[in-house]
Amino acid sequence: MADEPFIKRELLDGQVELVSCNPAWPILFEQQAGLIRKSLGSVALAIEHVGSTSVPGLAAKPVLDIALTVKDSSREEDYAPALEAHGFELFVREPDWFAHRMFKHFSPRTNLHVFSEGCSEVERLKLFRDWLRADETDRAHYEKVKRELAALQWVLLQDYADAKTGVVKEILQRAAGDRPQT
Repeated sequence: MADEPFIKRELLDGQVELVSCNPAWPILFEQQAGLIRKSLGSVALAIEHVGSTSVPGLAAKPVLDIALTVKDSSREEDYAPALEAHGFELFVREPDWFAHRMFKHFSPRTNLHVFSEGCSEVERLKLFRDWLRADETDRAHYEKVKRELAALQWVLLQDYADAKTGVVKEILQRAAGDRPQT
Protein backbone atom coordinates (compact mmCIF):
# COMPACT_ATOMS: atom_id res chain seq x y z
CA MET A 1 0.00 0.00 0.00
CA ALA A 2 1.37 3.37 -1.01
CA ASP A 3 0.44 5.08 2.25
CA GLU A 4 1.92 2.52 4.65
CA PRO A 5 5.42 3.18 6.04
CA PHE A 6 8.00 0.77 4.68
CA ILE A 7 11.73 0.51 5.28
CA LYS A 8 14.12 -2.21 4.15
CA ARG A 9 16.86 -1.99 6.75
CA GLU A 10 20.39 -2.26 5.45
CA LEU A 11 22.41 -4.46 7.76
CA LEU A 12 25.99 -3.23 7.90
CA ASP A 13 27.52 -5.05 10.86
CA GLY A 14 30.86 -3.31 10.50
CA GLN A 15 32.47 -0.10 9.33
CA VAL A 16 31.21 2.25 6.65
CA GLU A 17 33.20 2.31 3.42
CA LEU A 18 34.34 5.83 2.57
CA VAL A 19 36.43 6.47 -0.52
CA SER A 20 38.25 9.50 -1.86
CA CYS A 21 36.35 11.74 -4.23
CA ASN A 22 35.92 10.05 -7.59
CA PRO A 23 35.93 12.36 -10.64
CA ALA A 24 33.53 9.90 -12.32
CA TRP A 25 30.71 10.65 -9.86
CA PRO A 26 29.29 13.63 -11.82
CA ILE A 27 29.38 11.54 -15.00
CA LEU A 28 27.61 8.65 -13.26
CA PHE A 29 25.03 11.12 -11.94
CA GLU A 30 24.36 12.40 -15.47
CA GLN A 31 23.90 8.83 -16.66
CA GLN A 32 21.45 8.07 -13.85
CA ALA A 33 19.63 11.37 -14.39
CA GLY A 34 19.28 10.42 -18.06
CA LEU A 35 17.84 7.04 -17.11
CA ILE A 36 15.37 8.72 -14.74
CA ARG A 37 14.34 11.25 -17.41
CA LYS A 38 13.92 8.41 -19.93
CA SER A 39 11.82 6.48 -17.39
CA LEU A 40 9.61 9.33 -16.26
CA GLY A 41 9.57 12.02 -18.93
CA SER A 42 7.75 15.12 -17.72
CA VAL A 43 6.79 13.42 -14.42
CA ALA A 44 10.37 14.21 -13.29
CA LEU A 45 10.13 17.91 -12.42
CA ALA A 46 13.72 18.17 -11.12
CA ILE A 47 16.66 15.82 -10.68
CA GLU A 48 19.46 16.99 -8.37
CA HIS A 49 22.78 15.40 -7.48
CA VAL A 50 22.96 15.72 -3.69
CA GLY A 51 24.92 14.08 -0.90
CA SER A 52 28.66 13.73 -0.58
CA THR A 53 29.28 12.41 -4.10
CA SER A 54 27.99 15.76 -5.40
CA VAL A 55 30.74 17.71 -3.61
CA PRO A 56 34.12 17.82 -5.38
CA GLY A 57 36.96 16.92 -3.04
CA LEU A 58 34.78 15.25 -0.39
CA ALA A 59 35.23 11.60 0.58
CA ALA A 60 32.00 9.63 0.38
CA LYS A 61 30.37 6.25 0.41
CA PRO A 62 30.53 5.13 -3.24
CA VAL A 63 26.79 5.61 -3.63
CA LEU A 64 25.16 8.44 -5.59
CA ASP A 65 22.39 10.35 -3.84
CA ILE A 66 19.83 11.88 -6.15
CA ALA A 67 16.81 13.99 -5.21
CA LEU A 68 13.92 13.58 -7.62
CA THR A 69 11.03 16.02 -7.48
CA VAL A 70 7.63 14.91 -8.75
CA LYS A 71 4.23 16.58 -8.46
CA ASP A 72 3.11 14.38 -5.54
CA SER A 73 5.47 11.75 -4.16
CA SER A 74 2.62 10.01 -2.33
CA ARG A 75 1.21 9.01 -5.76
CA GLU A 76 3.67 6.16 -6.36
CA GLU A 77 1.59 4.92 -9.27
CA ASP A 78 2.76 8.00 -11.21
CA TYR A 79 6.46 7.05 -11.09
CA ALA A 80 7.29 3.82 -9.24
CA PRO A 81 6.38 1.33 -12.01
CA ALA A 82 8.51 3.22 -14.56
CA LEU A 83 11.46 3.43 -12.17
CA GLU A 84 11.16 -0.24 -11.25
CA ALA A 85 11.12 -1.16 -14.95
CA HIS A 86 14.55 0.51 -15.20
CA GLY A 87 16.15 -1.27 -12.25
CA PHE A 88 15.17 0.91 -9.29
CA GLU A 89 13.85 -0.88 -6.20
CA LEU A 90 11.72 0.74 -3.48
CA PHE A 91 13.52 0.63 -0.13
CA VAL A 92 11.83 3.36 1.93
CA ARG A 93 8.35 4.84 2.17
CA GLU A 94 7.95 7.55 4.82
CA PRO A 95 4.50 9.11 4.45
CA ASP A 96 4.95 11.21 7.59
CA TRP A 97 8.34 12.69 6.58
CA PHE A 98 7.78 14.82 3.48
CA ALA A 99 6.03 11.82 1.84
CA HIS A 100 9.59 10.64 1.14
CA ARG A 101 10.28 7.57 -0.96
CA MET A 102 13.73 6.13 -1.57
CA PHE A 103 14.63 3.75 -4.36
CA LYS A 104 17.94 1.99 -4.86
CA HIS A 105 19.72 1.18 -8.09
CA PHE A 106 22.71 -1.11 -7.97
CA SER A 107 24.67 -0.24 -11.11
CA PRO A 108 25.87 2.34 -10.37
CA ARG A 109 24.95 2.24 -6.70
CA THR A 110 22.33 4.96 -6.26
CA ASN A 111 19.90 6.17 -3.61
CA LEU A 112 17.05 7.97 -5.37
CA HIS A 113 15.10 10.15 -2.92
CA VAL A 114 11.66 11.16 -4.21
CA PHE A 115 9.94 14.28 -2.88
CA SER A 116 6.92 16.35 -3.85
CA GLU A 117 7.10 19.67 -5.65
CA GLY A 118 7.85 22.51 -3.21
CA CYS A 119 9.30 20.23 -0.52
CA SER A 120 11.61 22.10 1.85
CA GLU A 121 13.83 19.02 2.28
CA VAL A 122 15.02 19.30 -1.32
CA GLU A 123 16.03 22.91 -0.67
CA ARG A 124 17.84 21.82 2.50
CA LEU A 125 19.76 19.14 0.59
CA LYS A 126 20.77 21.65 -2.10
CA LEU A 127 21.78 24.27 0.50
CA PHE A 128 24.01 21.73 2.27
CA ARG A 129 25.57 20.59 -1.01
CA ASP A 130 26.17 24.12 -2.28
CA TRP A 131 27.65 25.23 1.05
CA LEU A 132 30.08 22.32 1.17
CA ARG A 133 31.09 23.00 -2.42
CA ALA A 134 31.91 26.61 -1.53
CA ASP A 135 33.23 26.39 2.04
CA GLU A 136 36.52 24.52 2.34
CA THR A 137 36.59 24.70 6.15
CA ASP A 138 33.15 23.12 6.63
CA ARG A 139 33.87 20.56 3.89
CA ALA A 140 37.03 19.47 5.75
CA HIS A 141 35.19 19.48 9.10
CA TYR A 142 32.37 17.35 7.69
CA GLU A 143 34.79 14.89 6.14
CA LYS A 144 36.71 14.57 9.42
CA VAL A 145 33.52 13.74 11.33
CA LYS A 146 32.41 11.31 8.61
CA ARG A 147 35.76 9.50 8.72
CA GLU A 148 35.67 9.25 12.53
CA LEU A 149 32.15 7.83 12.44
CA ALA A 150 32.85 5.52 9.50
CA ALA A 151 35.68 3.90 11.47
CA LEU A 152 33.24 2.79 14.19
CA GLN A 153 31.27 -0.45 14.14
CA TRP A 154 27.64 -0.07 13.03
CA VAL A 155 24.85 -2.63 12.95
CA LEU A 156 22.72 -0.63 10.50
CA LEU A 157 23.85 1.85 7.87
CA GLN A 158 21.08 4.19 9.02
CA ASP A 159 22.73 4.40 12.45
CA TYR A 160 25.82 5.92 10.80
CA ALA A 161 23.63 8.38 8.89
CA ASP A 162 21.78 9.32 12.08
CA ALA A 163 25.10 9.88 13.91
CA LYS A 164 25.97 12.63 11.39
CA THR A 165 22.84 14.65 12.23
CA GLY A 166 24.57 16.98 14.69
CA VAL A 167 27.34 18.07 12.34
CA VAL A 168 24.88 18.44 9.45
CA LYS A 169 22.65 20.75 11.54
CA GLU A 170 25.68 22.74 12.67
CA ILE A 171 26.86 23.28 9.09
CA LEU A 172 23.35 24.05 7.83
CA GLN A 173 23.02 26.79 10.45
CA ARG A 174 26.12 28.47 9.04
CA ALA A 175 24.92 27.93 5.49
CA ALA A 176 21.56 29.51 6.27
CA GLY A 177 23.15 32.50 7.98
CA ASP A 178 22.63 31.20 11.50
CA ARG A 179 18.87 30.81 11.08
CA PRO A 180 17.68 27.84 13.17
CA GLN A 181 17.13 24.69 11.10
CA THR A 182 13.99 22.61 11.56
